[in-house]
Amino acid sequence: MTRLVTANLNLSLDGHYNGPGGAGDLGAIIPFATTDVARDQMTRLYENATTAVLGRLNAEGFLGFWPSVADNEDADPRDRGYARWIRDTEKVVFSTTLTESPWAHTRLVNAPAADVITDLKTTDGGEILVNSSASVIKALLAADLLDRLYLMITPVITGGGQRLFEDGLPATRWGVAHQETGKLGELAIVYDRLR
Repeated sequence: MTRLVTANLNLSLDGHYNGPGGAGDLGAIIPFATTDVARDQMTRLYENATTAVLGRLNAEGFLGFWPSVADNEDADPRDRGYARWIRDTEKVVFSTTLTESPWAHTRLVNAPAADVITDLKTTDGGEILVNSSASVIKALLAADLLDRLYLMITPVITGGGQRLFEDGLPATRWGVAHQETGKLGELAIVYDRLR
């Protein structure tokens, strides 16, 4: 049986995953990251996944934050659950510069994302989650290898920044598997690829 390939990302209303200030400009995302809707979406996205796929920047950023949450009794239980999952699960990190794995249970790869994911799909395990790594998600959209998209849409127009859906992607159809609106106007949407 072929494993499902899923991905998650937060987007502004105008389709950006960061603001005009670059990769660290997450002002449209951060205020909505700890809402109940966002935390429930985070739980949904990892509960069937047994492999996490990350780009180098996300792997290093996650390493700086999530390990301290895993055993923090004051943290939201949903955050602790995700932190334990990301700490303990198999991870594949795409990097052209790292020479040592930043985490336990981590394999570094320097190869095209589509090739690596195609190989992973043939192995045993649960879902393969591309975890908030836009460069990897873009490559998999271009190769039509994603089966499910978990998107958080925030009610902010950034007016600039990097876009997930760029011109030139193959035409594909998606169906809504889940949708939920939070008190701040944030939307949690799960799209399944219709094949």
